[in-house]
Amino acid sequence: MSLPVRNARIKLSQGQLFWREVGQEGPTLLFLHGSWHDSSQWVPILERLGDRYHCFALDLLGIGESERPDIHYSITLEAEAIEEFLEALNEPRVFLVGHSLGAWVAATYALKYPDRPCGLLLLSPEGVEVESLRNRWRRERSRLNLLRFADRLLQTLFPLAKLLRGDRRVSRWRRHLQQLQDPFAASQLLFYRREAEIQAELLQDRLSWLKIPLTLLHGDDDRPEAIALCKTYASLVPHAELHAIADGGDNLPERLPDLLAQRIRHCVETVEER
Repeated sequence: MSLPVRNARIKLSQGQLFWREVGQEGPTLLFLHGSWHDSSQWVPILERLGDRYHCFALDLLGIGESERPDIHYSITLEAEAIEEFLEALNEPRVFLVGHSLGAWVAATYALKYPDRPCGLLLLSPEGVEVESLRNRWRRERSRLNLLRFADRLLQTLFPLAKLLRGDRRVSRWRRHLQQLQDPFAASQLLFYRREAEIQAELLQDRLSWLKIPLTLLHGDDDRPEAIALCKTYASLVPHAELHAIADGGDNLPERLPDLLAQRIRHCVETVEER
């Protein structure tokens, strides 16, 4: 029987941080969500690991139920918020698990604060430059701008749709478009910063400095760009282990929680044995 997941908040210097927590004993595991998710992405994993580990899943600052302060967001800022969080909770050592954007933050954190993390497991990580994907962020920014234009158009058409009794369908479309434009901080971090600033936070020139155990996972059915990013990480960290998950898509925590929980247990046990 799984343990109940607890919700909590803490006021940090940059804003209030929300997290989900389960368990009290064993090694500490910290989960960081993907670009278009929040900490609820990890609930199926928390329910499977809480009897053995002390698990925390954060909403990154500016996303989900964490505060959205009017500040300039960066990957470094998110990493600094995590360090402040762990310092406040007096967690000296932690095993980091990150997906996509959260993996980029986790790797940045491990490089900036090398004494606290004992291991890394990254799923389809963002944060490195891949030659074949050089213009990807520019294309995604254009796509997001198109979504915003479509949302404004639907808002303009709403009174007419109401007269024609199509307002429910228009409202449903608008909700879907707004979900694609959120979370706020993910959009800011990935698409609405100067390209030079994003380039400065990419990790390809620093990943070789990682000395802690690193495991990289992607699903066989994940997006080609996600697989390319994962393989690039593996090529830049000599001791990294890279695994492809059969039948896995772009959200392994929700699609294959039993398999992923088993992988995490194996990684943590391997770190403990060293």
